[in-house]
Amino acid sequence: MPPKQKFSREEIVASAVKILRQDGLSGITARALAEELGSSPRPIFTVFHTMEEVQDSAIEYAKNLYNGYVSEALEQDLAFKAVGEAYIRFASEEPKMFQLLFMSEKNLENSFVSILSSIDENSQKILQSISESYGFSDEKAYRLYMILWVFTHGIATLYATGVHAFEPTEVGGMMADVFLGAVHQIK
Repeated sequence: MPPKQKFSREEIVASAVKILRQDGLSGITARALAEELGSSPRPIFTVFHTMEEVQDSAIEYAKNLYNGYVSEALEQDLAFKAVGEAYIRFASEEPKMFQLLFMSEKNLENSFVSILSSIDENSQKILQSISESYGFSDEKAYRLYMILWVFTHGIATLYATGVHAFEPTEVGGMMADVFLGAVHQIK
């Protein structure tokens, strides 16, 4: 008969997410998780087979949290602008999760479309919002997305690494300047 579960899957994942927020993915070890739960590592393995499964659950939590930011932004009137602001807000509020999702080494194809799709599963929805909001062809929407994503990713990275946090009005102004310049150039 298998041992009785001392902790639920949700309790273990919640503790793993707490560690992720403090120490990043590499901080989620059996020892650290057991300490966070106030137990030995053994009860973890009555629910999960490996620590990789626990880490994968924490990654899935981070993706879902980020997707919530984007989904909410896509409902706004200026969806593309709101998505950029949500991306930066996620980096500011969840720096370790941002680093995990958007600053980890990846073996990706050379095509920027492939990169965006691999990094952010919301990329097609974002491209669609650009096409619909601004009447751009797919090619022009992609170009605008690429330009603004690179710019926004730079700001978000500054937040996530603690290098610099701009005032919200500064960010909005810079984003507007780059957006207007890019739109002018693309048209």
